[in-house]
Amino acid sequence: MERWDLEAIETPGGSTSPVVLATADQARAVLIGLQPGQSLRDHEVKEGAWVLVASGNAKFETDGDSVDAGPGTLVRFAPGERRTVSSAAGARLLLFLAPWPGKGHYRAEEQAVGGF
Repeated sequence: MERWDLEAIETPGGSTSPVVLATADQARAVLIGLQPGQSLRDHEVKEGAWVLVASGNAKFETDGDSVDAGPGTLVRFAPGERRTVSSAAGARLLLFLAPWPGKGHYRAEEQAVGGF
């Protein structure tokens, strides 16, 4: 068994210092601390993304949809779905990426060298 206290893990740079908690064969868990006023600007990932608001409040926006989410809210994004995440007062987000790594995550030359 592994265990993490999400409130005790430091994320000093907020969105610029996500903490990879664990990587397994099929998934990766990442803690992201958004400081007040911080955002993850328009982006996408190759994996499916599941985001749990662990504390605070966050706003999730996709093309044509948005939701204000508080603690306990789980949001899912399809692979390649573009989104923006922001927090006016600060939030701690637990991100699960699956499958890990998603198809196209690594460039071909990285796959050859790294054996992924």
